This record gives sequence, C-alpha cells and structure tokens, in this order.
Amino acid sequence: MTNQIDDTNINLISLPENSNLQLQMTEEGLSLVGDGRTICGDFTRILPRITHSNLSHELLVKASKLKGIEGPLTAIDATAGMGEDAFLLAAAGFSVKLYENDPIIAALLRDALHRAQDDPELSAIANRMEFFETDSIVALPQLEESADVILLDPMFPARQKSALIKKKFQLLQQLERPCSNEEELLNAAISNHPRRIVIKRPLKGAFLAGRKPDYSLKGKAIRYDCIVLPRNDEIRQ
Repeated sequence: MTNQIDDTNINLISLPENSNLQLQMTEEGLSLVGDGRTICGDFTRILPRITHSNLSHELLVKASKLKGIEGPLTAIDATAGMGEDAFLLAAAGFSVKLYENDPIIAALLRDALHRAQDDPELSAIANRMEFFETDSIVALPQLEESADVILLDPMFPARQKSALIKKKFQLLQQLERPCSNEEELLNAAISNHPRRIVIKRPLKGAFLAGRKPDYSLKGKAIRYDCIVLPRNDEIRQ
C-alpha cells in the first residue's frame, strides 16, 4: 500500500521557483494547478482501454509480450511519470515496479495509486504496482533480480512541439526536462539484464542514445523500439 498524501505532505513538496504552479487536494485527489489547467492522476479513465478486447491491441502490451515464458512476469517502468503505461502492463498481468524521481510528479502518482488501491474496479491491478520515488539510473544496477521487461519513456525535446500533447500534460513539462542522460538511462536498464527493453519514442524521433533496436512497433504518433537481450539465466552464469 502506498503512503497517503495529506495536507502535511503537500507542504513538504518544493515547487519550481518563479512558477505559478500549486499542489492542491481537491475532491478528485491531489492536483497540480497552474495556467488555468489542472492535472490529477486518475486511473479510472483507462478502464475502457483494459477490457480484454482492447488491451490486447495496445501497442505497449504487444511490445512487451513474451512468448514461452512461464510464471508471473515482471516489469519495471523506469520513467513512470503519471503511471498510465505501468497500469496497462499491470492490467496485462505484469507485476510492475515504478520509478519516478521528480517529487511533484511522484506525489501525484502516489496519490493516484493510493486511490486506485481503494477502488474495487482498480485495486487488483493497482496492487500489482509498487512505487519508488528515486532515480532509476541509480536504482536499476543495484537490483538483485532481473525484470522480464523494462520500459523507458524519457521526455524527448521534439515532443514539446507536438500538437498531439494534451494541454493539461503541458503542466508536467514545466517539471520534467528533456532527457540529457540517455546513455546512462539505457545502460542502467541493460545492467539489470532484462529479457527486453521497450523504449517509447515519438514516431519520427531518434533512437534512444543512438542505439538501433532489434525491431519497432509503430502507431499513429508514437512507436515502441524493442531491444531483445539474452535470457537472464544466460547472463547470470
């Protein structure tokens, strides 16, 4: 169970200087408010996407699917953001660890997870999600167990100009900076020895850290670059 956010916790979170952003506890939950916009984590809006017929068509689920692997599958979302991609993986049956380093986004995600764990429609999925407020670049090499899949979705400069970005998510872009340590992030993921690394990219964006994937799955606005690595037991021997 994630720790619940309250007014005391909110007051301990530092907001960017010279910004008009505020964290407020509303009826919907912890919300980031500014520029006439509000963003609040809400996994209920994903419910239509996780029906059996729809979930199987999600590009992320297709990119993360592993054939011939027995037992529960594990995934790490190393750049969790608001956690919606991790939620899709959890709905597909993965046990997911989420890493988010920005304290404001982390607070929004923690609050959303807490509410989801108390929601009968979401709790079974949310309880397969474990959240860590820390830098995945530091954390991944220290993990003793390898994940089956690691998802990377660092902020990409070209996405700032995209008309496809919902206006409310532009608030988050005031907090996140374009990824300047792509190679470190990719190397940290590789160091965990997962079976597959799935990288979310703009459709026409460059490869992360310049590494060409083994294959890609393309949608209308994004693509998933997939790097297939040797099996965990082969690495560990």
